[in-house]
Amino acid sequence: MASPMHMARRLQRLEWSTRSRPVHIGTLFLGAFSPLEEKDFLYSPSGEFHGEAGSLLTALGIASAGRGADVVHAEFQRAGFFLTHVLECPLENGFENPANEASLLAQRLKALAARIRRSLKPKRVVLISQALGTVLESIQTLDLGCPILLDTHKPYALDSSLSETAVASLRERLSGPA
Repeated sequence: MASPMHMARRLQRLEWSTRSRPVHIGTLFLGAFSPLEEKDFLYSPSGEFHGEAGSLLTALGIASAGRGADVVHAEFQRAGFFLTHVLECPLENGFENPANEASLLAQRLKALAARIRRSLKPKRVVLISQALGTVLESIQTLDLGCPILLDTHKPYALDSSLSETAVASLRERLSGPA
């Protein structure tokens, strides 16, 4: 059971992301877990764009410095981009170890695949979280209805200390032919 505060934060994040969802999703960026800090959550109205959000915007060439969050979100949306996570809630104390993470991710994959096929319907999915490497084989066996883009047989690690390399690699991949 989740606390009322946890549920309120989850619903707030869902509301923020729903506002910026494009009608037709060209590229669905898939992370493992929603970030713990609001400033790392792409759809936050604070407009700080650090962590995963900052790395993704940098890879896409979307400038955020000196621009309002609504302007950045609108540009992201117009480009047909959407970001979601396998687990829409951040990891909380007690779950931050690889075995628990992999188990939590694996439990949500079938529901995620159904959501991608039935509701989101993107043209392609880009895995952007190093943590998805633990369930990569399972993700690749899912019928998502579109291709999955990887960084040389692994997810783009926008959520890790290797994010600069992943950002450059993702930028290069997305600038080429679809």
